Amino acid sequence: MGLEILTPEEMGSVDRNAIAAGPLDGYGLMQNAGAVVAAAILERFAEAEGFLVLCGPGNNGGDGYVVARLLAERGLQVRLFAETEPAAGSDAARARRDCPVEPKPFSEFEPVERWLVVDALFGAGLSKPVEGREAAIIERVRTSGLPVVSIDLPSGVSGLTGKPLGTAFQADMTVTFFRKKPGHVLVPGRQMCGVLLVADIGIAETALVGAGCKTWENRPALWRAVLPEIGISAHKYSRGHVAVISGGATSTGAARLAARGAARAGAGAVTVLSPANALSVNAMHLTSIMLRRADTADELEAFIRDRAPSGAVLGPGAGTGERTRGFARSLLDQVDDVGGLVFDADAITAFRGDPETLFAMIKASAAQVVLTPHEGEFGRLFAGLEDAPEVSKVERAREAAMRSGAIIVLKGPDTVIAAPDGRAAINVNAAQHLATAGSGDVLSGIVAGLMAQRMPAFEAACAGVWLHAEAGGVFGRGLIAEDLPEMLPRVLQSQFPEHVR
Repeated sequence: MGLEILTPEEMGSVDRNAIAAGPLDGYGLMQNAGAVVAAAILERFAEAEGFLVLCGPGNNGGDGYVVARLLAERGLQVRLFAETEPAAGSDAARARRDCPVEPKPFSEFEPVERWLVVDALFGAGLSKPVEGREAAIIERVRTSGLPVVSIDLPSGVSGLTGKPLGTAFQADMTVTFFRKKPGHVLVPGRQMCGVLLVADIGIAETALVGAGCKTWENRPALWRAVLPEIGISAHKYSRGHVAVISGGATSTGAARLAARGAARAGAGAVTVLSPANALSVNAMHLTSIMLRRADTADELEAFIRDRAPSGAVLGPGAGTGERTRGFARSLLDQVDDVGGLVFDADAITAFRGDPETLFAMIKASAAQVVLTPHEGEFGRLFAGLEDAPEVSKVERAREAAMRSGAIIVLKGPDTVIAAPDGRAAINVNAAQHLATAGSGDVLSGIVAGLMAQRMPAFEAACAGVWLHAEAGGVFGRGLIAEDLPEMLPRVLQSQFPEHVR
């Protein structure tokens, strides 16, 4: 399956394209959908002694009627429950007519020990809270402890945001069709799906044409083609030079983590720019990474003129005062010499009272800028884009990218990377072990290291997020931030051997 992640509206367009192109009509696709769900149930839940199938009035319910019919035709015990008849003349109505199992009202639903529930109430297009009898039956299933297989998406979860709309099923397995939806990969929807299967039901890839998809799952296939290669004639400066701005004597560690991330991501040279009072502290901890004094914006600009770094990181441990704001202005002004900038942590918070000044500077600059906020930092810069039940994390990041003119990396277990042109990617390989102090500092360095090697900013941000998460997953339990850069060589060599020649 491809990397495209389709909103419910985009999936509707794909369905219409597929039906118009043939050879399958809507009922043919519904038959195939029901068949793959039934096959998945029989393969993975062979121990189930019977099946309780819950059908809604739409096409999701139509899929459920097909599943009920196919299970019954195999001589298995099936009980079917539906509250509302499908619309007359619809594919779901046809599926209802062809199903030999007579539905009972939800009020007659009773859990049966060692049976399995098939959730066909609502699909990914749900846009309002689940209430009334449907909410009551979901709660009954949840309290029963019976296993649940959901068709398309656990009923009650928004296909657009991944958030529950009122009450929702916690599925043991979810079977969806053709492509994932945002609700399958955004938290908490990702966990609520259980095991996720994406099934082929006969929709051709050409049905994507005109659907307008601009969101992808963040996997190497999205950016592998532009991952920097190391040629035989490479030298340290041809591989990129990253400048990392350090904070004062008591807050130097974050910059060193970023610097090491940049170096392990492939930058040939990394320099930590340190205030005078932190030079000795930094010197004690740096070997292959260079060190230079930079107390003022003038000293930063002199370094840029002298050494022409191709990437820079500002923010980790830098402080939130005028020095950081002045350094941001200098970096953006010197774009001819510094091509890729990552503003993280304190560089974001430093502009919390005046974000429009930062955005104006970014838009006036030709620099490729990546902002890497967690939710708290995001809220300090982007008023009005707060998290809310009806709002998608993808749309929040996309709007922030357009507002700021920068690539946005909105961090979390479902990190979203968004560009001002509307492209977005959702990361899916994050390990819970990354929830440790300094992890984000390493990420900022990795992204800067890739941009310093002339990788485009959106792809560099996507690659950096994936590599960072993969390194955390490879190391596993007990991870601290210092471990992340040291895991990158293993990830790069195992996953991308073709990029070292």
